[in-house]
Amino acid sequence: MRHIYPDFAYSDAPRVGCWWDETCEIPDRHALDGDHSCDVAIIGGGFTGISAALHLAEAGVSVSVLEGRRIGWGASGRNGGFCCLGGGMLGNDALEQAFGRVGRDEWRQSEVASIRLVESLLERFGLDVDRHSEGETQMAHRAKDYEAMASEVAFYKDTYGLDARLTPKAQLATEGLNAGFHGAITVPIGFGLNPRKYIKGLVAAAEDAGADVFERTLVTEIERRNGGFDLRTAQGSIRAKRVIVATNGYSAEDMPDWLAGRYMPTQSTVIVTRPMSQSELGAQGWTSVQAAYDTRHLLHYFRLMPDNRMLFGVRGGLLATPGSEERAVRRARADFDRMFPEWRQVQTPYSWSGMVCIARDRMPFVGEVPGEPGMYASLCYHGNGVAMASYCGAILADLLQDQAPNRIYPRAVQRPLAKFELGRLRRAVMPIAYAGFALSDR
Repeated sequence: MRHIYPDFAYSDAPRVGCWWDETCEIPDRHALDGDHSCDVAIIGGGFTGISAALHLAEAGVSVSVLEGRRIGWGASGRNGGFCCLGGGMLGNDALEQAFGRVGRDEWRQSEVASIRLVESLLERFGLDVDRHSEGETQMAHRAKDYEAMASEVAFYKDTYGLDARLTPKAQLATEGLNAGFHGAITVPIGFGLNPRKYIKGLVAAAEDAGADVFERTLVTEIERRNGGFDLRTAQGSIRAKRVIVATNGYSAEDMPDWLAGRYMPTQSTVIVTRPMSQSELGAQGWTSVQAAYDTRHLLHYFRLMPDNRMLFGVRGGLLATPGSEERAVRRARADFDRMFPEWRQVQTPYSWSGMVCIARDRMPFVGEVPGEPGMYASLCYHGNGVAMASYCGAILADLLQDQAPNRIYPRAVQRPLAKFELGRLRRAVMPIAYAGFALSDR
């Protein structure tokens, strides 16, 4: 398998200090042993693959999930736990230019529908995922960013039908949001959750519905044969009529070959504090449990969790070595200290990193792989995969039953992924882009 990062990025090392792993146990699943067959084989045991497996199994389709490591080992089990609007990076003007007004509205409605889907899954299966936060709050790190937020109120109303609320700088402390920002805007949809508890519940529901789930089963080859596919692993093989590739930022350049150069994994680093006392929270003036993020291009995302631990994440990692990992954690801690100076002495015993996946055209892809009838893929959620990956997995389940999707299938995600410039060397363009983002964030 060909990857664009060194092996370190795909090892256990970047996630050794992941706080979510301490919060619940996910039972081991057996590895594939021998030769098997099914209607649909799914490569990848994250939100996309498990959601697809659940919805297919509930429809009576025989489905097998092949996960190379453990369920939720990738981004689905180590993200920040923000179930929120997002998934693409195009604004309304760009969406309308590319897909028309109807296409623009389809995408925006699917963002809302993706959150509603997660809510319905939590309710339907009685999943306790430590849900909290009434919507999501964006913090203005410059005065001009808050001035721009005034127009965002109309944007949320016109685009989503949501009543966003502004909080001026003078009122942030009253709302328990004191961290040196210039104001905020709160959107009344979305919430924070424990992603490990979510994927644990989701995979159990998929198995209860009839899906077979195999761990430590790395697919090394996909061969088209007699109108179907043979997926080979070290322990055996799966014969399937159709295949879903659901590996997102942990994809390989040759699984399938079409993916080469069409996705950009970038790193996100997270730190988590020890539980804090009420006096410590009060000293800083941050007592809100809102899921929050700031207006930087290389954004920070943060939230006070139900046990009074603060989660703090940063975007922007481009290297994958033990040294770069240590530097990324130090940078995250330095940014944390600047934002929350009263917590400088509060330990952050947990830290880890994972891959965010970006598309050249800045929108996800969900559909049949061009030139590969019967093979489907979904990836590139731009750091907002909790809701959107769950939703796209459900879309795939509809498509593989040869029926019109039971939910909105935006034309914006039907466009095949474009290739990045420089192919396998595409990471070389990112330092230039990130340097520009850093300058604009000042």
